[in-house]
Amino acid sequence: MNVLTTAFEELAPLHRPIMVLALRGLFDIAEVATDAVDILTTDRVAPVVASIDPDPFFDFTQERPQVEMDHAELRRIRWPENEFRIARFPGKAHDLVLLSGVEPHLRYSTFAQCVITVAQGLGCEVVVTLGGAPEAVPHSRPPQVVGSSTNDGLVRALGLSHPRYQGVTGLVGVLQTALDQAGIPAVSLRVGVPHYLGNAKHPTASAALLTHLEHVLGVPTGARTLDEDGARWRTLHDEAVAEDPAATAYVAMLEQDFDRRMEASMPSGDDLAAQFEQFLREQRDDEAE
Repeated sequence: MNVLTTAFEELAPLHRPIMVLALRGLFDIAEVATDAVDILTTDRVAPVVASIDPDPFFDFTQERPQVEMDHAELRRIRWPENEFRIARFPGKAHDLVLLSGVEPHLRYSTFAQCVITVAQGLGCEVVVTLGGAPEAVPHSRPPQVVGSSTNDGLVRALGLSHPRYQGVTGLVGVLQTALDQAGIPAVSLRVGVPHYLGNAKHPTASAALLTHLEHVLGVPTGARTLDEDGARWRTLHDEAVAEDPAATAYVAMLEQDFDRRMEASMPSGDDLAAQFEQFLREQRDDEAE
């Protein structure tokens, strides 16, 4: 059974493409990561160049398909989608290959291999996974993005850490290992989302992920388009916390702790972009030898 359909064999070459992906599920609290990738395709021609068949990968009692009516009032079934799109950025450092999808329930290794096949087929230089995790951080402070990689060159270039986590993982954890084994440089970026907000939307966290991407990749990400939504949700979060004296005291404690800690350990935006490009040049030089 062919689980991956591709349509990029006749595609005009991409300019030094980078794959950016996020999957709704364990690694995407409040869907901040998938929302960020969706912004990258907003108001842009972003054709689908590959898709993964959902049937082998999902328990449809958990991720149920939905019935919809099209413009002609005909019923159709919408299944969980994992479609790869391309976004070209003429004159910029990179084109992007984008996946904003749904974490599978089954056959993680096969799903990861589909991602690797697309990355290799389109010549992606690096794969960047985006995620969000619940953390003890205040909603009233800028969301912090941290990154990790198993690639020593990327760790040095971008000020990342080596992954140290041990325990239950999701598809992203499996994919990072598979990319490493396939020799494809990979970066995992994660933003902290206030745990006390539950799954409430947090556009400011999505904007933080996009801002880091823009600094590193040198392409416009549309992070500022989330400013209005971010302000609206900040007001809603403030109101929810203000209704509970215990929550108000807890957030004040988190604010004090946050203010004492150092800002993110990653380098400045200008340094990130320059060091990332230096890493890619060294990669190309190694391959040419």
